[in-house]
Amino acid sequence: MTEKALNTHSTTQPRRLSRFDDTLLLGIMAVLAGCGLIYEYLLSHYAGRILGALEAAIYTMIGLMIVSMGVGAFAARKIRCAFTGFVVLELSVALCGSLAILITAAVIGFGQQLPQIIASTLGLPPDQLPEGGFIGLLQQLSEYLPYFWGVVLGLMIGMEIPLIARVRQSLCDEHLMHNAGTIYGADYIGAGIGAAIWVTFMLAIDIQLAAAFTASFNLLAGFIFIWRFWDRIRWVKVLLVGHFFASGILLLLAWHGPGWEQNFNNLLYKDNVIYAKSTRFQQLTFTERLRGSGMDPVYSLYINGRLQFSSQDEHIYHAFLVHPTMEAAARHDKVLVIGGGDGLGLKQVLKWQPKHVTLMDLDKDLLALFSSHDADMPLRLSQTLLKLNGDALNDPRVEVLVDDAFNGVDKLLRQGLKYDVIIVDLPDPSHPDLNKLYSDLFYKKLKELLNADGALTVQSTSPYHAKKAFISVGKTLAIAGFDVSQYHHNVPSFGEWGWSIATASGKNAKARLSDIEQLSITDDWLTPGLIKGAFEFPRNFYRDIDQIQANKIGSMQLYQYHQQAWSENQGVMTFLKNST
Repeated sequence: MTEKALNTHSTTQPRRLSRFDDTLLLGIMAVLAGCGLIYEYLLSHYAGRILGALEAAIYTMIGLMIVSMGVGAFAARKIRCAFTGFVVLELSVALCGSLAILITAAVIGFGQQLPQIIASTLGLPPDQLPEGGFIGLLQQLSEYLPYFWGVVLGLMIGMEIPLIARVRQSLCDEHLMHNAGTIYGADYIGAGIGAAIWVTFMLAIDIQLAAAFTASFNLLAGFIFIWRFWDRIRWVKVLLVGHFFASGILLLLAWHGPGWEQNFNNLLYKDNVIYAKSTRFQQLTFTERLRGSGMDPVYSLYINGRLQFSSQDEHIYHAFLVHPTMEAAARHDKVLVIGGGDGLGLKQVLKWQPKHVTLMDLDKDLLALFSSHDADMPLRLSQTLLKLNGDALNDPRVEVLVDDAFNGVDKLLRQGLKYDVIIVDLPDPSHPDLNKLYSDLFYKKLKELLNADGALTVQSTSPYHAKKAFISVGKTLAIAGFDVSQYHHNVPSFGEWGWSIATASGKNAKARLSDIEQLSITDDWLTPGLIKGAFEFPRNFYRDIDQIQANKIGSMQLYQYHQQAWSENQGVMTFLKNST
């Protein structure tokens, strides 16, 4: 071979992918995978707040986004220039991801306010608000906007892997071995890191702030591509300006977005929203309704958009929850309250002068709001909350445990503790995670904690709106070994509500309470007659009891009954009790 041929051969060495570019591209892929997973969680979390069925919202959102990502992967082949397409893609993902929740909140808030705007314009009375037809359809469709954004983002996220693969290959003259496998490896690792960030960090901050923070990484990926591959990108200067413009939008959303989102969410409430807080587990919203003639304002707490209590009638609910149980028990020295982090039920318990009360609740932030003054909370609201619960959470006889009830009671059992009274004031079984707290296994644990002559009460949802669920709670207590009676009363803010009271031995609670002539404590609402009457139900109320199943652990039976009942009664969804 001649010298000229050798020189020609040496100058035509195939171009290889540099380690720097490869590391850069795989790092970008990992970061974007984490962003994609966080978008799934953000949108499903928000959809769950709107629709009320968090589990169904999560599964639906993830399913839709996965299918959309598959379609997006096929659609990526239509993009001619992978470099330009990727930069445009990340700019689009950043804008959609950061604005999706804010736009959804605005549309839903407008839909809720539209009937009042029309009524005010036309001079219609409050009881004749236009709510059907187009307005009703708009309100229903607006609740599913998160799924629309899920599809849009899924389509774009699905294009990322094919485009990165094409970029890697275009930087190398030889065929890249294991190109797809390498990229998918980075994708999976990044998604795992994204999940960890969501659990450890994102859940604790405002959802709109989390969206803006996540979108900033998509924008950063676009900036890096522009810097590194400037000569390969078409319209690069226009795209650079677009990225700077989007950066300004993200800064604005990070600074003002949470407040704007909250203002839109506030439109969903009839009363004035005076305080809102996102905890690790739920969204807390406090409203205030001013009344004339020197009357005290009405304060209400909503958890994830559902009424938790109203200050004008919470004492009715908590009186029926607590006092029949205390009256039916032989002693009241040691009491266990599961849930009830607002301290309102605890206030009623302390009227019986117990020696020791253990309260177990999952949400430490909720407990803090009802036991001390939050610097961000209006002083009048903080003072009202402490007045409502009588500062019960700070009583020296009260021990507060922050724990998940299902596992927390195991710790009490290991300590060999026994209680004279157990009061279970948990959320309705509207989520599979809550279903286990209404299971036969959980009730068997509580039976081990209850003294033989003690009594236990469980809030049992509405016997009117969720009849099967109500009866199922009673049957589940029965198969756990309790003698069960059920009772009900009207709570104006919730409608007809029910409880299940159980004893471990001796006469059942209904029989124990049938002989009372006078309550052992003084209550402004409750009387012996009201207690006795609460155990009466319509003649055929339990007619189908044999067809209703108990909620055995793992069966999800109660969750299904509850979901079926409330989906059939959409008009009363706002009355769903959701205590913590």
